Amino acid sequence: MSIYLDNAATSFPKPESVYKDVSDTLRKYGSSPGRGGHKMSLQTERIIFETRERIASFFNIPSSSNVIFTFNVTMGINLALKGFLKAGDHVITSSMEHNAVMRPLKRLENPPLPPFTKGGGGGISKTVVQCSSEGFLNPKDIEKEIKPDTKLIVITHASNVVGTILPIREVGEIAKKKGIAFLVDAAQSAGLLPIDVQRDNIDMLGCTGHKSLFGPQGTGFLYIKDGLDVKPLIEGGTGSNSESDEMPDFFPDKYQAGTLNTPGIAGLGAGIEFIQDEGLKKIRDKELHLTTEIMNGLKNIKGVKLYGSLNPLERVAVVSFNIEGKDPAEVGNILNEKYDIMSRVGLHCAPNAHRTIGTFPVGTVRVSVGYFNTEGDIDKLIKAVRDIAKA
Repeated sequence: MSIYLDNAATSFPKPESVYKDVSDTLRKYGSSPGRGGHKMSLQTERIIFETRERIASFFNIPSSSNVIFTFNVTMGINLALKGFLKAGDHVITSSMEHNAVMRPLKRLENPPLPPFTKGGGGGISKTVVQCSSEGFLNPKDIEKEIKPDTKLIVITHASNVVGTILPIREVGEIAKKKGIAFLVDAAQSAGLLPIDVQRDNIDMLGCTGHKSLFGPQGTGFLYIKDGLDVKPLIEGGTGSNSESDEMPDFFPDKYQAGTLNTPGIAGLGAGIEFIQDEGLKKIRDKELHLTTEIMNGLKNIKGVKLYGSLNPLERVAVVSFNIEGKDPAEVGNILNEKYDIMSRVGLHCAPNAHRTIGTFPVGTVRVSVGYFNTEGDIDKLIKAVRDIAKA
């Protein structure tokens, strides 16, 4: 039987309730939400509303209307960055960021691109705060880089390369004290670590649905705090204010042009409900246990180098490693072809993180457990890596 250890990319399998709700929405309701007054349209609108309410409750968001559905966290981050930043603004980020943050920022440094096509030239400026070789971020290093024109701090909550957890609460306190907006990329942490947008002083929170929230691919959301001036990324039909050529000026319609992925959102709601029923701590404890087993097993194999903190409590369930003298792509291929173990190799869309930990340009082998993995899966992985290291 195949062993799936690529949950940091997409969690698999999903809870049965997720499959059921996606299927039921496709088979039984299958209509566009907010696009009609008939019972099928009203049913899909109810599904959207209930999932939005569940998200608000789960992340302590004051109003569910401030939850904007997106097709993934990348879309949400693009909306946040391109909708909020203006020419001349300064941004602070970290060296552990995914390309979902770094590429939009790079584009915003080099206009023309909305919102810079009107009102003159120039782009934003950014400061990338260097993290440690284990991926740790010192909040004081963020504070030292604040300038009079700093408008935004954006950091990941947990690294997709080494799993290191970044101190979002401490950074949020700094941002609040300085009157700077704070955007968190929670792709690797949502559904696994506690996140409270009010306690953590988060102004914008980007989450993807298909990782630890157990939703399908093509789902995600961006939370935008009241009072932030964020321009829409796209315009189009919303089912509201249809008499006007302009987008509605109220949440969430202001940001949600076009028909939503209702089956996917239904599955996302079921995934979050599963987490709430199981308990966040129970899920975290199991993944922490399996991650500890991986690290304890791999660090005792001659020639294997682990990256990131050796304390599992300081990371999510992501482990990157290399075998001395072997290309990570070769190792991943052997794990796949000979041992039927699914991993991910390379730079993981985060080249700056690999520069930080010293693995650029070859990258690493990354294994990431999920809630449905077993100790038996881990035993087979460790045996396979031991065999590969000896060969």
